[in-house]
Amino acid sequence: MSSERVAVTAANAEAPSLRLQIDGLRDFAIFMLDRAGRVSSWNIGAQRFQGYRADEIVGREISCFFLPDDIEAGIPQQNLECARREGHFEGEGWRLRKDGSKYWASVILTAMRGDDGEIVGFGKVVRDITERVRSVEQFRLAIEASPTGMLMMDESGAIVLVNEQTEKLFGYPRAELLGQKLEMLVPSRFRSRHPGFRLAFFADPKVRAMGAGRDLYGLRKDGSEIPIEIGLNPLTTSEGRFVLSSVVDITERKRSDRERETLLGQLQALNAELEERVTARTAELTATLREREVLLQEIHHRVKNNLQVISSLINMQLRQLEDSGSRDALEECQTRVQAIALIHEKLYQSKDYSRVPFSEYARGLAGNVFRALGVSKDLVNLELAFEELSLTVDKAIPCGLVLNELITNSLKHAFPDGRRGTVKVILRRDGAGHAMLCVSDDGVGIPPGVDPRNSASLGMSLVFMLVEQLGGSIDIQPSPGTELRMRFPIEAGS
Repeated sequence: MSSERVAVTAANAEAPSLRLQIDGLRDFAIFMLDRAGRVSSWNIGAQRFQGYRADEIVGREISCFFLPDDIEAGIPQQNLECARREGHFEGEGWRLRKDGSKYWASVILTAMRGDDGEIVGFGKVVRDITERVRSVEQFRLAIEASPTGMLMMDESGAIVLVNEQTEKLFGYPRAELLGQKLEMLVPSRFRSRHPGFRLAFFADPKVRAMGAGRDLYGLRKDGSEIPIEIGLNPLTTSEGRFVLSSVVDITERKRSDRERETLLGQLQALNAELEERVTARTAELTATLREREVLLQEIHHRVKNNLQVISSLINMQLRQLEDSGSRDALEECQTRVQAIALIHEKLYQSKDYSRVPFSEYARGLAGNVFRALGVSKDLVNLELAFEELSLTVDKAIPCGLVLNELITNSLKHAFPDGRRGTVKVILRRDGAGHAMLCVSDDGVGIPPGVDPRNSASLGMSLVFMLVEQLGGSIDIQPSPGTELRMRFPIEAGS
């Protein structure tokens, strides 16, 4: 309606047919003002918008619809003066209803002239566009609040909207970006091809990533380049077609990719070196038992080193994740890798490479889990009761993983909201050829009705699978606190 004109002369303003049409318009406030700016007529739309009946408003000055600050600034008189001088006035702004509430109005004020050309009054058309303005403002706020750079351009490539993140990303204040061609943010070596990419997008507009398979770079105000990712979203409005782009600086991701490639290269080099050493030394170290022991020591050392590299890769990936669920899963995976690496470290330090001093190993593993989860022993006490016990490697690894999972489970779930308590770990022989491993806590216990054997948790599923692999059994006491007692044969095949 803001582009329309209302030209009503004094002669036809009182025509009965026109009066009926004006009174019947409920979506617009259409009313007349006299030469001094006082209300002289009132329609149903005006009554609905403003809340005044005709007998309450006719004869009052137009300023009664304006906010006090606008009245003090002389806005009502300025609008009338513009209509007298130019023949009409168009604008938007806050207006007041009878009940004191505000609405955003689109206003057209037209000067009416008599047969002698003199102004005899004004016709005013008002429309409530509050919802439209609110929608625009919500869109603007959403764009502004985005954690990534957001910018919108029209079909010609002119930038029509940017957010604060875009300013920070490219180093330009938005006043220097709005109205400029998007190519100003594209490095010169790519600039000539960019208009063609834009035309291709508008020919087939759909949500997609820009430059799939290509490395994209943005040009900052200081002339430096940054690697970026761009998502394209087509928008069609009453003002034409646009594309809304999300721009993400992937400098850190590129750096992390390079670090990962370096670590992977080191891992491959370590593996290649290990293969060369094993191949070269196998022939030399098979003559005596001592040679065999040295070879086993080298293997355990290298396996431990490789597992530590894998742990470092996981740790690097953790720094890139914000989702807590993904971080928890990777952290649990990391502690499992570290549990296996610790066994190979103990074997490397041992004189007997076929058996693991499991009591010593369990002490170190329990302390590692506390440190990995950041649990203070001032808050949760750790009590260990270990009988000196050695296990074969094929028993020690699954038993160590079970111990890792049970201690982790207690620390994560038994003591919520800073609750204090104790985790106890007992390891001893249990009859001929068997051992007993017990992990208990005095925490909140297993919730009623929950059976850990039916848990969807990867950790508990792993526990039951490993106990079965050990040929053992497990007993769960849910209260008070939680106690999990595992019995298994010490020797393989027992």
